[in-house]
Amino acid sequence: QLVESGGGLVQAGGSLRLSCAASGRAFSWYDMGWFRQAPGKERESVAAISGSGGSTYAADSVKGRFTIFRDNAKNTVWLQMNSLKPEDTAVYYCAARRGGPTTLNPNMYDYWGQGTQVTVSS
Repeated sequence: QLVESGGGLVQAGGSLRLSCAASGRAFSWYDMGWFRQAPGKERESVAAISGSGGSTYAADSVKGRFTIFRDNAKNTVWLQMNSLKPEDTAVYYCAARRGGPTTLNPNMYDYWGQGTQVTVSS
């Protein structure tokens, strides 16, 4: 089970940190990803991190602004979002997958959280 938290309303230029807590064992076996979906739009990749945390990937739209990191001892992955823009407004989901290379492709992820709303006002 994946449970996201940390969403909310923030002004443009502000920051938020999203958390995703995972239940179960062997959290380090799973690559983790953050994705988002705005109303009327398709689900979009945001960032991904390998099971060890040694490799991270970010979509071009968030590079330099968002950072993904994890603590396997706490079964938690975070998404630090800085310099937020109104176009970052969306429901943010975390997801997990096991096996194969770390990927930003949402179709490769097996387990999904319920999502947390992020709204950035201009």
